[in-house]
Amino acid sequence: MHTVLIVDDSLTVRQMVSEQLRKSGFNVVEAIDGEEAITKIQANLPDLVVTDIVMPRKNGYELCRWLKNEPNTKHIPVVMCTSKSEEFDVYWGMKQGADAYVTKPYHPPDLIDVVKKLLK
Repeated sequence: MHTVLIVDDSLTVRQMVSEQLRKSGFNVVEAIDGEEAITKIQANLPDLVVTDIVMPRKNGYELCRWLKNEPNTKHIPVVMCTSKSEEFDVYWGMKQGADAYVTKPYHPPDLIDVVKKLLK
């Protein structure tokens, strides 16, 4: 079973995304920001990370850069799932190393499809 780390400072969003992924057969770990995510990643590598961008302490861009620059984690796919939907936001997210970019609000099956595609 694949493990997906959900990183979002919104409890509601974390719960919603976690529930959707669990129903699709994934093991889910949650973190409230990039700092907590790094601690959890160092303890146990997930198979994929879904992260918001705007968060306290360490944002999604910083988390993505860290993941893609570390030898042990650079292979982990990153999905940015955020309300930042301007063309520049998408460009900047992909420039940081994101493997996919999903804008909120999204249709739940769309996020599940992206996660499944990246884990093949």
